[in-house]
Amino acid sequence: MSDSPAPLADPHLVFDAVEGRRDLVILGSTGSIGTQAIDLVLRNPDRFRVTALSAAGGRVALLAEQARRLRVRTVAVASPDAVPALREALREEYGAGEQPPEILAGPDAATQLAGSDCHTVLNGITGSIGLAPTLAALKAGRTLALANKESLIVGGPLVKALAAPGQIIPVDSEHAALFQALAAGKRADVRKLVVTASGGPFRGRTRSELADVTREQALNHPTWAMGPVITVNSATLVNKGLEVIEAHLLYDIPFDRIEVVVHPQSYVHSMVEFTDGSTLAQATPPDMRGPIAIGLGWPQRVPDAAPAFDWTKASTWEFFPLDTEAFPSVGLARHVGTLGGTAPAVFNAANEECVDAFLDGRLAFNGIMDTVTAVVEEHGTPATGTSLTVADVLEAEAWARTRARELSAKATAEARA
Repeated sequence: MSDSPAPLADPHLVFDAVEGRRDLVILGSTGSIGTQAIDLVLRNPDRFRVTALSAAGGRVALLAEQARRLRVRTVAVASPDAVPALREALREEYGAGEQPPEILAGPDAATQLAGSDCHTVLNGITGSIGLAPTLAALKAGRTLALANKESLIVGGPLVKALAAPGQIIPVDSEHAALFQALAAGKRADVRKLVVTASGGPFRGRTRSELADVTREQALNHPTWAMGPVITVNSATLVNKGLEVIEAHLLYDIPFDRIEVVVHPQSYVHSMVEFTDGSTLAQATPPDMRGPIAIGLGWPQRVPDAAPAFDWTKASTWEFFPLDTEAFPSVGLARHVGTLGGTAPAVFNAANEECVDAFLDGRLAFNGIMDTVTAVVEEHGTPATGTSLTVADVLEAEAWARTRARELSAKATAEARA
């Protein structure tokens, strides 16, 4: 193990550490991660200053409010059509004589911000469209607080080729937990990583019992408040499969030494087992502001970033094995992660299309993983990841999305026949 490559995320290494206030760029500022990060920043003005924000463009009033409260230099929206409404919202937020921020627009706007002058880029974009900003931040030498797991999943070799030791700090609750637990020991003493899963809203159900679940049921997560795509991914446990691939890439631990265990309370966010039999668990009440604070502030901790446990109150913490028959997504993720190359991109893109189809009522819940599995099988064995290019990823994603839409439509037609 000591002769293997250095991990992408290493708590013992700090990339470009600075004293004093850190300048931040927040990508995906109007989403769940972005809004919680801004809450953290506003409560800690002596530690952080935000210089730029990006968003998709669907919530321009919120983006304008964030820009004013943070006094940013630049705002960016992915949709050029959102610019007129954003400009009007900024006029309403800023008083007479105040200078509103510069506006960037278009699919490359977030990527442009990711390479701008700052200390840390928080990539809170949802989906594989976050790959280009991830690569831009790394290439520009910024510390990358990575909440956009998809960019690492689909572009693993590309990210690994650019990232310097200590440059990536994970923001997912599970990977922030592993990151902190790994700080307690040497890498050579790690036996396994244990990634916890809440089990989602359908924990304990059999595959047949999942056949008729509704959109509303899938979006009713028992623990976390997240966007619709991530919430459905948590219901299918695709999110956990992606996290297994991410853990492998971040910490360079083989797939057969990364386990998933169901923990309904979501208090223990993940664990590291060491060779002497000790297991270290990182635990907090469910709140993403803790992992965000690790991503933005490491190696310093941000006081009162998130609530702590009240140890004067009784509580019960449970752990269960994963039902791989009802939730085959984790096993499929291990498979595509082992294949490497464009296979993870195909898995992720097909899943995104199938989740959209499910949310629109065009695909049954079990049809999500059935379709993703079929697309992965059709894709076959990809070329090795060492020669992977961004063009390869984009081509594989485009094919997977098209094929997933075709198979989804076919499955729906057959079900209605």
